[in-house]
Amino acid sequence: MNTINHPHPGLILREEVLKPLNLTVVEVADRLGMARASISRVVNGRCAISYDLAVRLEAAGVNTARFWTGLQYEYDLDKARQAAQGAALSKIMPLVPRHESAQA
Repeated sequence: MNTINHPHPGLILREEVLKPLNLTVVEVADRLGMARASISRVVNGRCAISYDLAVRLEAAGVNTARFWTGLQYEYDLDKARQAAQGAALSKIMPLVPRHESAQA
C-alpha cells in the first residue's frame, strides 16, 4: 500500500495563508471570533481543523469549508493507514468474497 505523508492542514493554513498575509495568530483569532489558543494549536499541528473553524475560514474568504475539511480528512486517513500497517492488517479476514475484477 502506497502512503503519502499529507501535511497537517494547520501547517498549510500557517504557511499558505497566515505568513503571506503577515497575520499573527492573535489577529486571525480575533478576526474569526475564536480563542488564540485554539488557532495556535491548529497552526502548530497539535489540533485538527474542526468543521466550525472550516466554516469560519470560508466566511473569511480563505477557500471553502469543504477544502479545509478535505485536507483534514486526507491527513487523518493517512495517519490511520500508517498506524494500521503491518501485522495488524495482515490478520484481517475478508468479510465479503473478493471478485477477480476487484483484484485487477
